Amino acid sequence: MADKDDDQSPLAKSARALQHTAEQAGPAAGAGYTIIGAIIVLGGIGYAVDSWRGTSPWFLIGGLMLGIAVGMYELAKTVWHK
Repeated sequence: MADKDDDQSPLAKSARALQHTAEQAGPAAGAGYTIIGAIIVLGGIGYAVDSWRGTSPWFLIGGLMLGIAVGMYELAKTVWHK
């Protein structure tokens, strides 16, 4: 019997391959956004606490470090999911 791929146009095969690649890359893209988001949010909280308490730059540095740690933890969960 003819394979299902044999009767499709090259454009349809290419579109299906692109969709498959995008589905495979989804978790990695999400992990990247998580790292950036954690650094921005926790760094912003640290900056706000520094502005409020007048302890510049200690809470900002702590927030950035915590953001990096949280982002890396989420990346590790994504990479070693299976």
